[in-house]
Amino acid sequence: MSDVEIKFEREGLDGIVAVGTYVIDAMKRFGIRTEDACLPSGEHFCAVTITEGADLLSAPTEAEIKFFEINGKVEGERLACQTMIERPGSITVMTKKKKAEEAKESEREAAADFKKEFAEMPLEKKISNLVQLEAIALGETFSFIANSPYLIFEKIGDIMAEFGMKLERESKDSTRPKEHTEKEAAEKESGEAKVGVQAENEETVDAEERKD
Repeated sequence: MSDVEIKFEREGLDGIVAVGTYVIDAMKRFGIRTEDACLPSGEHFCAVTITEGADLLSAPTEAEIKFFEINGKVEGERLACQTMIERPGSITVMTKKKKAEEAKESEREAAADFKKEFAEMPLEKKISNLVQLEAIALGETFSFIANSPYLIFEKIGDIMAEFGMKLERESKDSTRPKEHTEKEAAEKESGEAKVGVQAENEETVDAEERKD
């Protein structure tokens, strides 16, 4: 068995990924995004908490240790872009609450407070507030109509999509832990050497057969 069952608690998502998958890639596969992309300079936005299956993961990298020394660490916390799933089993991940989610919660609370306050207002004040809101909506409508020609620039985004994907791949490669990339390079070099020796042996056998 070379598969891993992974669960993301906050999002209520779970599924299967292969051994050798980075936690950050598993997150992307399930549509889970971090606040921002991690940078080769050492700035990371992918900290998660492993609540189950920590023993199935790769050891903390030098970059990971340095990051948590500077920023502090809670129990079970790892950097998703530095953490590879090395053994099969079951893993549970708790992602961080995003600032956007916190903002939405604040907006919902503010809306609930306004609704309650509005219900308690005298009729005259209710009418006054509704008139103000209508004026704001009308102003936003005129602004949208005035700026609508600029929507053509959205088409440029489609043209740049492929280029953006290329940059994302390069960025992902640049943030891979050096401990892992060095190991992969050594394994690749070893495999190429074996292929070279095999090719030489086959050429030798062919030469001998031609002599015969």
